[in-house]
Amino acid sequence: MRRREARELVLAALYQREFTDAPPDELPVGADPGDQRAYVQQVLKGIADKKAEIDALIGARTVGWRFERLALVDRNILRLGVYELLYVPEVPGEVVIDEAVELSKKYGTENARLFVNGILDRIWKERGERAETGGEADRAPSAGGPQKEGSRAQGARDDADAGRDRAA
Repeated sequence: MRRREARELVLAALYQREFTDAPPDELPVGADPGDQRAYVQQVLKGIADKKAEIDALIGARTVGWRFERLALVDRNILRLGVYELLYVPEVPGEVVIDEAVELSKKYGTENARLFVNGILDRIWKERGERAETGGEADRAPSAGGPQKEGSRAQGARDDADAGRDRAA
């Protein structure tokens, strides 16, 4: 399974949780993340653990909109993007934003791609500015514990391949 497909699986699980009390690592019925299982579990658990923090970051940047008014799919795309920006250091920020925009085009509301791009870009730039001025570290530690090096390397290659595919 490619990392993009794994992100779609994460998005489906997050959306499902809007309506059920599923455990943080439970996947939709019939879903098999294959070689991306560690990534999917890390991200689902991490978003569940950091949900209040992530939602506050998003809510502080939704000028003119209350966080609760965001479409459920758009809200969960943003949660996934913010989590990856802050807690998955092996994925470059540009790739995180690009992948979130692609999810928005496929699953989000009409103007979601612009909205998602703007919010994630702002969070990414603010994080970079803090690092440059000696503030908080550029990246938070990876949530969900250690990951096998092979799956991390494959995920980074998938992300790099996705970026090159769109650049071509």
